[in-house]
Amino acid sequence: MAIKKLSILLGMLVIGGIILAYNSVQNKVNTTTYHHAQRATVFFHGYGSSSNAERHMAQAAKRAGVTKTIIEADVSENGKVTFHGTIKKDDINPIILVNYRNNRDGNEAKLTRYSKNVMLSLEKRYGITEVNLVGHSMGNMSIMYYIIHEADNLRLPQVVKVVDIAGHFNGIKGMNEPANVQLNKDGTPTKKSATYQSLERIRQVKNLDKIQFLNLYGDIDNQSDGRVSNTSSQSLRSLVSEKAKSYREVKFTGKKAQHSQLHENSQVDRVLIEFLWKK
Repeated sequence: MAIKKLSILLGMLVIGGIILAYNSVQNKVNTTTYHHAQRATVFFHGYGSSSNAERHMAQAAKRAGVTKTIIEADVSENGKVTFHGTIKKDDINPIILVNYRNNRDGNEAKLTRYSKNVMLSLEKRYGITEVNLVGHSMGNMSIMYYIIHEADNLRLPQVVKVVDIAGHFNGIKGMNEPANVQLNKDGTPTKKSATYQSLERIRQVKNLDKIQFLNLYGDIDNQSDGRVSNTSSQSLRSLVSEKAKSYREVKFTGKKAQHSQLHENSQVDRVLIEFLWKK
């Protein structure tokens, strides 16, 4: 009986050791493939959405070994930021999933205040000095307005890389995008929406030449992602490419290229991870 109990105990110890080893490998940051830095990457969701829309991409980065730190920044309607989770001093490539309680308001002043408050809180609480920014749909407006108003503010974390997903820089189909828009050779739309005209101020940002942009958009065989036309998404080029440190755009096709599916797309994950973190 004693031998049997000993055998069971040894078996349990072996299994436990295997599980611990597996978890250790899974949670290990891959410093061979990815940059080993304390720069934070901040995700902004779209209209009527939440931080849940950002989790697929964040978890893909974690599985790839980019980071093991993912926290949430909950932003109240009045702009108060509450963190769920923590970033330790030696955490590598931390990811912050922003959640706007007021998620149906595209007002420029409010989006700027919300995004600025997130950056202020990251700097004050965790000492973050550099950030990558990732936006989907209306989340891109948070990023663009933040860059326009605050990218030259040296007291705030400096923007290094930006990933724009399904951006509507010249408006949204059936809403505020002009009809029958084409792009000129320089990427400017032949008809400019009020949204585009407001974003043209980004060209005056001094630190724009320090920011790298990646523009990801979908085409479900109708020159749109179902919500945003490709010309509206691609109009970002004319806003930033001339002055930005770099600009690149990638088109995705198929069912997962639909507007709300782009942030659940494994191909998008791979391109995003490579751009933000790969050595």
